[in-house]
Amino acid sequence: MKNRIKLKGRIKNFTRFSIYLGVLLCLMNVAVFLLDFKAGILLAGFTIFYFVITLSLYFYNKPIIINELVSFATEYGQIQRKLLRDLELPYALLDDTGKVIWTNAAFEQVIHQPKGYSRSITALFPSITKDRLPGGEDVDEVQYDLSYEGNEYIAKFRKIPLKEMAEHSSMIEAKDYSGYLIAVYLFDETALHIALQEVDDQSLAVGMIYLDNYDEALESVEEVRRSLLIALIDRKVNKYISAQDGICKKLEKDKYLVILRKKALRQLQETRFDLLEDVKTVNIGNEMAVTISIGIGVDGLTYAQNYEFARNAIDLALGRGGDQAVLKTPDSITYYGGKSQQVEKNTRVKARVKAHALQEIITGKDKVIVMGHRMPDVDCFGAAIGIYRVAQALGRKTHIVLNEATSAIQPLVDLFRGNPEYEDDMIVGSQQAIELSGSNAVLVVVDVNKPSITECPELLHYCKSVVVLDHHRQGTETIENSTLSYVEPYASSTCEMVSEILQYTYDNIKIRAEEADCMYAGIVVDTNNFISKAGVRTFEAAAFLRRNGADVTRVRKLFREDALEYKARADAVSQAEIYRQVFAISVCTAQDLPSPTVIGAQAANELLNIKGIKASFVLTDYQGKIYVSARSIDEVNVQIIMEKMGGGGHMSIAACQMENTSLAEAIGILKHTIDSMLENREI
Repeated sequence: MKNRIKLKGRIKNFTRFSIYLGVLLCLMNVAVFLLDFKAGILLAGFTIFYFVITLSLYFYNKPIIINELVSFATEYGQIQRKLLRDLELPYALLDDTGKVIWTNAAFEQVIHQPKGYSRSITALFPSITKDRLPGGEDVDEVQYDLSYEGNEYIAKFRKIPLKEMAEHSSMIEAKDYSGYLIAVYLFDETALHIALQEVDDQSLAVGMIYLDNYDEALESVEEVRRSLLIALIDRKVNKYISAQDGICKKLEKDKYLVILRKKALRQLQETRFDLLEDVKTVNIGNEMAVTISIGIGVDGLTYAQNYEFARNAIDLALGRGGDQAVLKTPDSITYYGGKSQQVEKNTRVKARVKAHALQEIITGKDKVIVMGHRMPDVDCFGAAIGIYRVAQALGRKTHIVLNEATSAIQPLVDLFRGNPEYEDDMIVGSQQAIELSGSNAVLVVVDVNKPSITECPELLHYCKSVVVLDHHRQGTETIENSTLSYVEPYASSTCEMVSEILQYTYDNIKIRAEEADCMYAGIVVDTNNFISKAGVRTFEAAAFLRRNGADVTRVRKLFREDALEYKARADAVSQAEIYRQVFAISVCTAQDLPSPTVIGAQAANELLNIKGIKASFVLTDYQGKIYVSARSIDEVNVQIIMEKMGGGGHMSIAACQMENTSLAEAIGILKHTIDSMLENREI
């Protein structure tokens, strides 16, 4: 690059002052010629002599003056450079490629390199790549947080154009300059970070510990040994919290309040709350292992807010089936544990209380709207029919929200559409449901507690009274401000829960055969013919429905499949990949069939019949989304796997939906999720 250095400004005018006087002398010579020719001739000779002497001195002295100015600037620059080099702030200059071209002493002390270090800045700070440096016309300055050899810095990078440097000079002029330099400043924030970390470590975390199956565990041990069982559990809990320098106070027979420092909470997170497994080892002859739920709130603005977070967290832990820890902050919710199957409660007290509460809510309104999840299954529609019967028995107008019937429930829907025993507006679409909603309507949501996947999410805002009935574990996203929430993860199906509600809502309630068939079908499908999650109460609910007209043969005929659907399911099973020896992953390619996602779910159930398979996953590409159906028997919690991928569900039955993703990418995400969770011992 060639640079031409010229004088400019006042120094330029000073060196050319004699030439300017010569020009003035020429003008005077012209005026003299007009007055006196001989005098003009004499003055012209003097002017020529003046110009010869002046120009000779100008061209002779100009290099000398420039050299003197450069020498002065160099000496002046040396002083500036000395000050800059001894500056306590670490400072360096980079070229436009990110290569270090100059450093001061403070910067050299930070990087532990001698003077003259000239490698790329990326070699020092790997996170600072060339594309993160300022460049172009829009970005003149950037700032990043850096960690280097245990110290924390704020690094500022500022672009300095060479042309701008020349323009700021008061003595020399530079043309044709291009390119730029990058100045680097390092601000040491280590002490501030340490102080902030110490304050954060000492902040308060509030926790609550509940014994999930306190009564059931005591009943399974001899009466004389019950006090010993309680004492051993108390000792385990108190010792665990005391080891972290925390406070544990027993509030009730099965509830504890815990106060911890956030630093201690991190240690509990690292061990993944091993108290969950430690408590199960308490055995003095009790047939049932004791399990606990832990809810912790942290990072709230006040202590009261942390306590509220803890209450919400323990509610989530219990709503998801217990035997797990939930950590809630203002920004996130983290789950630990949840590997045990839920224990079915033999008592129906809760079902009776919820049934009476539902009865009061319905009788206080003029109409009832029942809504399930998108692409409803048999359990969803059967539960909706059960609530329809409850509301009808109480004399309330009832509507079921259904936009599109899948092939799985179409035979059931056909039992009611066109049936003279039922109103024409019994089944309505989303828009019609919104028009029917209002302050005099109660919305009953069945088989789902996640608002975003309901049949009509907007309906939740139009109805002031909302009732939630579901058997899926609760996740981070829940229906808020519900008037009544009855979520029981131990239940096999929502139809089982509704069948119990039917028995307590109205004495000698009359259930029609087609209604009993729908609810019985929901139980059959969700329990996979009574081989999955079927407990005592499941069979009691089925027996109640059989007494009220449910026919096993009719239900079986309803679920006979089309030959193409059967072949599609068989094809998905045959193409399954066995991943890490225990996970079956397959793809359902049934795009031409009306409900390929249902076939995918059925294929996932079939894959569990393969010996050695602990969990199965079937992916279906349908309507621009990837639907993942996950199933397991008892060893793997597929719910937490699906939650990692944005879905949810049950411990043994779960699913998720993925948008803007191809099948190959979705399989890769699924495998990566499984790998990371196995590595972190989450499954």
